Amino acid sequence: MLHKKALPITALVLLFLFITQISNAQSKDSVINFIFTSDVHFGLKKEEFRGKQQVPAIEINKAMVQAMNQISAKNSSAADIDALIITGDIANRMEKGIQSANTSWKQFKEVFIDSNHLRKANGTKSELLVVPGNHDMSNAIGFHRPMEPKKDAASMLGIYNLMFPKNQVSKFDSSLTRIHYSKDIKGVHFIFLSLYPDSAERVWMESDLKNIAHSTPVFLFAHSIPDVEPRFFENPNGIHDINEEDKFENLVPERYKDGRNVKGETTIEQNEFADFINKHPNIKIYFHGHENWTDYYQYTGPKKNINLTCIRTDSPMKGRISLKDEKKLAFELVSINTNTGLLTVKEVLWNAHLNSNELEWGQVGTYNLK
Repeated sequence: MLHKKALPITALVLLFLFITQISNAQSKDSVINFIFTSDVHFGLKKEEFRGKQQVPAIEINKAMVQAMNQISAKNSSAADIDALIITGDIANRMEKGIQSANTSWKQFKEVFIDSNHLRKANGTKSELLVVPGNHDMSNAIGFHRPMEPKKDAASMLGIYNLMFPKNQVSKFDSSLTRIHYSKDIKGVHFIFLSLYPDSAERVWMESDLKNIAHSTPVFLFAHSIPDVEPRFFENPNGIHDINEEDKFENLVPERYKDGRNVKGETTIEQNEFADFINKHPNIKIYFHGHENWTDYYQYTGPKKNINLTCIRTDSPMKGRISLKDEKKLAFELVSINTNTGLLTVKEVLWNAHLNSNELEWGQVGTYNLK
């Protein structure tokens, strides 16, 4: 059920106080709150933002993080945030004068680590959980159009080292394109995928899910939409390389099965993913970016044989709607009561009043995880 009436920040705070009172009556450990965004695209410029023209991504992302900080202030019991989750495209692809991935990663750290003051209920800093997008991956392995430099793995290395601090690496290895991991938060299993749940990712997920009870809700986080694009797969032609003629990007280790044309369908690939979902009914929600606007919808697969809830989020730089109307810039605030099994996702319109700090609600969706 969705409601599109916008509410001011006062109502936002009161609603969270109400949620917190309910959760405190049950257990402080029964509520999970996290913020979800995607496609931050450091290196791009926005044509217009708050009365300025050609505004760089670092400035716009800083404004978004400032809005996020309003929701979770230190020592606030109204809205404790367990995690900030970003599903990729940290750096924009390095074409046509776009800055290097190295510069973009430095700006990302300045904004999402140094300027991020989100806090958990115990006062410690909220976890920052990130997966790569197709732009990050192409910067690292090369692309079929010219880039300058030809390769720069900085955002891929940065994501890897951020997510695996005990296994730091200093040089890029193509195996690192598979940045995947899982995390349990208060009885919910979060799985973070490398771009899309292709055949290799599903093998890894099978192993991961062996240790998870069938009653445990599972969330998937990936950059790609579930109806994945052919270009992400390995080139089925010739020597299976990245080239200007075929235009496949070789971002996942699965070879494209539906033909030889990058403009084809992904029926086989999607059906295999749908079979995996049917095998694991405790996978409840798929969170993604890539094609960006706030959208809570049901993915049914090519055969219409599944009904997977999907939560798509806006981009501060490339939102389909917010690119034309900056008042529609948004991120998602997700709350789960693990006692009742109720998940609520709320669209936070963080630039609805432009230079004002006032936030508004947009869409609201409620889902039963049991």
